[in-house]
Amino acid sequence: MQIWVDADACPNIIKEVLFRAAARTGVVLTLVANQAIPKPRLHNIRAIQVSQGFDVADNEIVKRVAKNDLVITSDIPLAAEVIAKGAFALNPRGELYSADSIRAKLNIRDFMDTMRASGVHTGGPPTLGQSDKQAFSNHLDTLLTKYVKKQAD
Repeated sequence: MQIWVDADACPNIIKEVLFRAAARTGVVLTLVANQAIPKPRLHNIRAIQVSQGFDVADNEIVKRVAKNDLVITSDIPLAAEVIAKGAFALNPRGELYSADSIRAKLNIRDFMDTMRASGVHTGGPPTLGQSDKQAFSNHLDTLLTKYVKKQAD
C-alpha cells in the first residue's frame, strides 16, 4: 500500500496527520501537486511536482496508483477513477468513498455544477473542523492497521 495525496487542495492539518502516520508506519506517502509542497525529510515521504494545468496532478495520481493504494482527495472524479482501479479514496473530512457511494457523489457534483453554471450561488464547503480531522484520522488509522497487519502475516 502507498498513500497518494492530491496535495494542492489538501489542508495542512491533514498533511500533518499523514506525515505522522507515515513516520509511524513506514508506509510510502507521495504528495502530488503543481507547486512545491514542504514535507519532512523522511525516506518514505516523497513529493512529485507536476506542471500547471487542469487535472494534471489528478492524472498523475491515476497513472501511478495501484490496487489497494490509498488516495487522499476531495476531488470526486479523481476518487471515482482510483476506486475503479481498485484503490481506496478518503477525503480530508474523513469520508471513505466506496464504489456504491461514489456514483451518487458524482451525480450531486454534476447537479451542483449545473446550478452554478445557471447563476445560482451554491457556496462552498464549511471550514474543516476538529470532528473532520478526527474522522479522517480514524479512517486512516483503520486502513493503515489493516495494511500493517497484512504485512505481518
